[in-house]
Amino acid sequence: MNRPTLLLPRLILTAAILLSAATATTFSAPAPRQAGQPRGDRPEIPDVARKDAICFAYYTVNRGVLKLTAQLYPLKPGETRAASLQVQEGSSWRTLARTNVTEDPYKNYREDLTWTAHFRVTPWDETRAVRYRVVALDGVATYEGLIRANPIGRREIVVAAFTGNSNKDRRLKPEMIANLKAQDPDLLFFSGDQSYDHEDHLGAWLLFGRQFGEIIRDRPMISIPDDHDVGHGNIWGAEGKVSSSPAGNDGGYFMPVEYVKAVERAQSWHLPDPVDPRPIQRGIGVYFTALEWGGVSFAIVEDRKFKSPPVLVRIVERKLGPRADHLAVADYDPKELDVRGAQLLGERQEQFLEQWGQDWTGAEFKSVLSQTIFSYATNISRGDRVLADLDSNGWPQSGRNRAVDLMRRCFALHISGDQHLAAVVQYGLEDWRDAGFAFCVPSIVNFYPREWQPLGPAVNPIKGPLPHLGDYTEGFGNKLTMFAYANPRTFPAPANDLAASASGYGLVRFDKATRKITIECWPRGVDATQPDARQYAGWPITISQEDNYGRAAAAWLPRVQCNLEDPVIQVVDEAGGDVVYTLRINGREFSPKVFHDGTYTLRIGEGAQRRELKGIRSRPTKDAATLEIVL
Repeated sequence: MNRPTLLLPRLILTAAILLSAATATTFSAPAPRQAGQPRGDRPEIPDVARKDAICFAYYTVNRGVLKLTAQLYPLKPGETRAASLQVQEGSSWRTLARTNVTEDPYKNYREDLTWTAHFRVTPWDETRAVRYRVVALDGVATYEGLIRANPIGRREIVVAAFTGNSNKDRRLKPEMIANLKAQDPDLLFFSGDQSYDHEDHLGAWLLFGRQFGEIIRDRPMISIPDDHDVGHGNIWGAEGKVSSSPAGNDGGYFMPVEYVKAVERAQSWHLPDPVDPRPIQRGIGVYFTALEWGGVSFAIVEDRKFKSPPVLVRIVERKLGPRADHLAVADYDPKELDVRGAQLLGERQEQFLEQWGQDWTGAEFKSVLSQTIFSYATNISRGDRVLADLDSNGWPQSGRNRAVDLMRRCFALHISGDQHLAAVVQYGLEDWRDAGFAFCVPSIVNFYPREWQPLGPAVNPIKGPLPHLGDYTEGFGNKLTMFAYANPRTFPAPANDLAASASGYGLVRFDKATRKITIECWPRGVDATQPDARQYAGWPITISQEDNYGRAAAAWLPRVQCNLEDPVIQVVDEAGGDVVYTLRINGREFSPKVFHDGTYTLRIGEGAQRRELKGIRSRPTKDAATLEIVL
């Protein structure tokens, strides 16, 4: 089979490299703002009436634990810092928890104070919806919302996903809020760059609260900070080391530790407790965890914090590109970029994904949530061709491949953001389409446009409403299959046509009855309530749960017939003891595929109702035998 290439000979790109080197966007650590220094074009923090001192509140509920954060405007000297969380019972309110509002002044960052109130309540009854309110300033300030019941019995679970709230458009987003209220998602996922103000997270986070608080207050919300949230243009966290590079290319963080910790406390404290809470270097915390909601199990990972830096590849020194992270000269072997020891998720998160993938307690679907996609799924960046971008999670390849393999072993859909190009791709490892699907959502405000314009044809084209669909090999040598993308039409987009910049948001619908997943991509400016409302060309896309392990069968185990509905089935390869995959099947019958001839162990059921059958020999044909299992 011929393989496509997205690369061009070095001489053809030379002129483009010289041009892009002069115009390349770089980011540097901001100089500390001294006390009293003007805010410039940063979002102003309004001096609100004291009854409105609570800007917004956000929460998650997971396995009987409620965690809720309230973000306040700066409190005045002499005002009480006490706050309480109350729930409505009939016509009265009952106090569940009390806390003090945090205020963490940082050296040389006078205005960057946290002003958050954090509440944890356990045990929490997930079976009923409850009105809540946060009370501060001795009852003067209140903020109300709804803690929803876990929609475990609902057939369809809807996730709304967002990324990239650029500071180039600080307006409120009333058309998005109206759409989302009508679409009524069960869960909100903000994958990063909620704040684009590199040294003023508080002002930007308060603006984010004014923009989205109206839908956040009434449903669980996952938010994870990305590079711009913590003061970087791009970030390779390298387990928390100090970055001495003006663009962070040597890895680590160049903002003060207190700033990074405050951002993560504001944006991610309300997530379920981290599964492995050990801090990284300099006491920076972690938040990777799992959330179970409505029968869908979500793994929330940190794909920046442990990632190795681009200096390991030496792009500029080798004259392969104008920036340390952008490869633009086709004079390299992708295998050479996969530097020994380079990390993507890191060992701790890989162990977490492996364990999470095998635990299906209360889950009918699995999905991984991260900051960015695990391939380089663009190739034009602000008009310049970039063959490979080390800020994408196509690099390092070995770490990417381990992550993709762990996701497919539990048939997980991947949802992410960051790349400024909405896309649906299917990952490939050994071959195209042998792993899971990924949805990268469009930016809320797309002010760094990227495009999908491959240089070569697809190996196996897909017919559709867009060109360039099908099987490709991207600049890191990773296989991907492009199913849909949303290139910008105009940049910058006029205010009356925000869809021209390919801005918007995503919806993912998990249908538990059919085990189908429908992926939607909604443009800015479209009224989704109208019968003629249209998504971006190529959407919606519907896949089956089992499409997330697209690898073709080489052999089959006997068909399983079980007396219980929807049991968990795990296949273990006895040759090496590896878990091939784990899945809660749909119904009572399942034909397990395997990927080489051999002897396998089948584990069926869970908890006390579980059987293990060893020494099962694979067969070349499907359903050649049947196993009747009584649990």
